[in-house]
Amino acid sequence: MKASQFLISTLKEAPADAEVASHKLMMRSGMIKKLGAGIYTYMPMGLRVIRKVEAIVREEMNRAGSVELTMPVIQPAELWQETGRFTTNGPELLRIKDRHDRDYVVQPTSEEVITDIARQEIKSYKQLPKNLYQIQTKFRDERRPRFGLMRGREFTMKDAYSFDRDQDAAKASYQVMATAYRKIFDRFGLTYRAVAADSGAIGGDLSEEFQVIAATGEDAIVYCPGSDYAANMEKAEALAPTDPRNTASQVMTQVPTPGKSTCEDVALLLGVPLSTTVKSLVLATDSKDDKGNVTKTQVWLLLLRGDHDMNEVKVGKLPGLTDFRFASIPEIEEHFGCKPGYLGPIGLKKPLKIVADREVAMMSDWICGANAEDFHITGVNWVRDLPEPDLVADLRNVVAGDASPDGKGLLAIERGIEVGHVFYLGTKYSKAMNATFLDVNGKPQFMEMGCYGIGITRLPAAAIEQNHDERGIIWPDALAPFTVVLCPISPDRFPEVKAAAEHLYAELMAAGVDVMLDDRCERPGAMFADWELIGVPHRVTIGDRGLKEGQVEYQHRRDAAATKVALGEVAGLIRSKLAA
Repeated sequence: MKASQFLISTLKEAPADAEVASHKLMMRSGMIKKLGAGIYTYMPMGLRVIRKVEAIVREEMNRAGSVELTMPVIQPAELWQETGRFTTNGPELLRIKDRHDRDYVVQPTSEEVITDIARQEIKSYKQLPKNLYQIQTKFRDERRPRFGLMRGREFTMKDAYSFDRDQDAAKASYQVMATAYRKIFDRFGLTYRAVAADSGAIGGDLSEEFQVIAATGEDAIVYCPGSDYAANMEKAEALAPTDPRNTASQVMTQVPTPGKSTCEDVALLLGVPLSTTVKSLVLATDSKDDKGNVTKTQVWLLLLRGDHDMNEVKVGKLPGLTDFRFASIPEIEEHFGCKPGYLGPIGLKKPLKIVADREVAMMSDWICGANAEDFHITGVNWVRDLPEPDLVADLRNVVAGDASPDGKGLLAIERGIEVGHVFYLGTKYSKAMNATFLDVNGKPQFMEMGCYGIGITRLPAAAIEQNHDERGIIWPDALAPFTVVLCPISPDRFPEVKAAAEHLYAELMAAGVDVMLDDRCERPGAMFADWELIGVPHRVTIGDRGLKEGQVEYQHRRDAAATKVALGEVAGLIRSKLAA
């Protein structure tokens, strides 16, 4: 491709609403243009990157035995009503009506449609296993779309779905996909981790996320430097203390803490470590009748160490707390006789269920609210001062330095951007939609399913977050819009420069190299600035002075300076670097 034929639209400054590096650089380099909140046009330069992502994904999915199809973006609500997700999914699911007042959704994912296909097409165990995938537009009506392609509303995703006859076969299909994903992300040339994950709203009980490591990542990745253990924050287990609970050594005492409503303030006032305090979190769960009316409300008190944070995913998996909400002020006052900030498990006005984090359950001589404004209690101990909790569970986010669940060291935490996710779904969707096949015994069985997604348009943004500097993007070879750019200096003034550039361009094109010839006759500084911003990894500069010595200059985007290379050898040098 020649630059004069292409659309290059770089900007000196990023738009004011661009916050993270990828958003700023994709806008400045002319890869995307904003059309509306969370909705972008993929400009020619950005689309080339997306197509390269798609090509690698498609190659590895095909190699793994998955078969491509395309499902509609607009899907009938009836399918989503079969699984219940039409009502249980929140406002992120865009619901629309046609002229006949029939309900539809704009797909955020396609479990319902693919299951409908499977129940129509797969009748016998002889047709299994099957794995089908698509690369298709998705839409999620994000409350606050931000960070460009990192959290947009319209995006492109590769989603695949496996169908098997039993759990063992389904888990084997899952492993095939997990292996294929590792090959895909290895080919992208990015630093990533595959981490154990919670399945979330999709469902299932076996799940891994693929996280591109980046300081600006929204997700916390927990890993053990001394082993292969890795999980996201939602999934990482905080082990129970191994030491026994200490014997009580303090007298329980109510102390004044005027205006000190947080554990941090109380610890500072009393001159004690924050880890000796216990925070009280009050939740509620509602029982409802068939019409959705609340028939009974259960209030829960969760106790966590003052320096720990509640993990909502873990809490939501506890018996009775599946659909928890935070209690209202009237509910809190009814049970504690006090406003939030001074709450504790001692002297309750009305009984409730108490759940203690594993760490709190082993504490002695701890500090909590006194259920009286401006007062806390010190020297609190289990058994002596209050009964053992109703339930002890892992309620918290892990912190760096916690013991690794595999027993092989201490945990560390880094930031990541989720770009892929694999799930074993089991029969969650096949049961809801009655997707069965006749097994070898002639009896109907529900299909065992898996689900596998890659954020096609998020991946370039994640790659930029990991690979950029003050001058612009630094693409890995596999993702770059162009792998090589040729920069002739003043070709309009020096015919020999133009001829050498054209010859090298033709030679590289013939060798299958994805090369751009910048024939715009721009000033060298402006031309170099454009390609450094765009992030093409390999640059060859051809100038009149160098040609007189039979030389050109080669520079990788990460190199501090250019290297002189003989004109006749530069094509071979480029090919060898790309092969490496």
